[in-house]
Amino acid sequence: MSIWEFIQDQVLGMKWLNKMIGSVLSSLGLDISERVGGSVQFFIYDVLKITVLLCFLIFMISYIQSYFPPERSKRILGRFHGIGANIISALLGTVTPFCSCSSIPLFIGFTSAGLPLGVTFSFLISSPMVDLGSLILLMSIFGTKVAIIYVVVGLVIAVVGGTLIEKMHMEPYVEEFIKTAGSVDIESPSLTKKERLIYAKEQVAATFTKVFPYILIGVGIGAMIHNWIPESWVEAVLGSNNPIGVILATLVGIPMYADIFGTIPVAEALLFKRAQLGTILSFMMAVTTLSLPSIIMLRKAVKPRLLGMFIGICAGGIILVGYFFNAIQAFII
Repeated sequence: MSIWEFIQDQVLGMKWLNKMIGSVLSSLGLDISERVGGSVQFFIYDVLKITVLLCFLIFMISYIQSYFPPERSKRILGRFHGIGANIISALLGTVTPFCSCSSIPLFIGFTSAGLPLGVTFSFLISSPMVDLGSLILLMSIFGTKVAIIYVVVGLVIAVVGGTLIEKMHMEPYVEEFIKTAGSVDIESPSLTKKERLIYAKEQVAATFTKVFPYILIGVGIGAMIHNWIPESWVEAVLGSNNPIGVILATLVGIPMYADIFGTIPVAEALLFKRAQLGTILSFMMAVTTLSLPSIIMLRKAVKPRLLGMFIGICAGGIILVGYFFNAIQAFII
């Protein structure tokens, strides 16, 4: 086993933890090869694994984020123009909140500050879809190649989507109160290392409290899929024999509200049941980027035509990415 395989399997994937939980359950008289025992093992293992990764990732990303308060991000974005601004905006989205609803207030602030609309939409697309947490979590389940390609294509969707909105001159379809709000630049105080650590710990506590219920729900659904739903059912709906599986997965994912931490256990179980990789990733992207609550929030800031374009660009990009991953699955897994 190479060092990288060890990191992927034992550090990120925590396979040692799964084995240990299985041994403990077996010593208690629970047969983990049966449905009930297997479900209990899956549930305990995934809750513990995702919780540890969640806390670690939030701490690290929040510490990095402390160097990029909204005022500084606005100044950085204001220095760039054209597609370069879209690229920088999409990259900034990788070190911001973990779900679309948390990103919308920042999007509104950037738009009110007069930043180009396409640039702010590149940020809005990339922030929930391809944050650094997504990269690490996907590596723990699907491997390095899948995780890196996922992040790259997510950034491409963000840049292309923002550029299209810019070229279509959709500024009239932003709600008037956003355009007239303006912005007041209040210089953020410079934080000491100790203050940044305190900020990161506070973000861990706040985010964990908000996200943990979705982890429990996601792991519960994953355990049910993993141990109770026949593989033939999953393969018939989401496998290679269904050419519209990607479209179905995207449409099913849009109304849901969760972040990457809630969708990972479901994705893990679906992959185990031989669902196609691209179909699984389309579901994850739709849930994290186009959840119904975030669409309702965004509607308060933009008019229906712009909202419809945003949904169409994201959904179309997600579907294309899904079919792309299905086409290359044999070469990367």
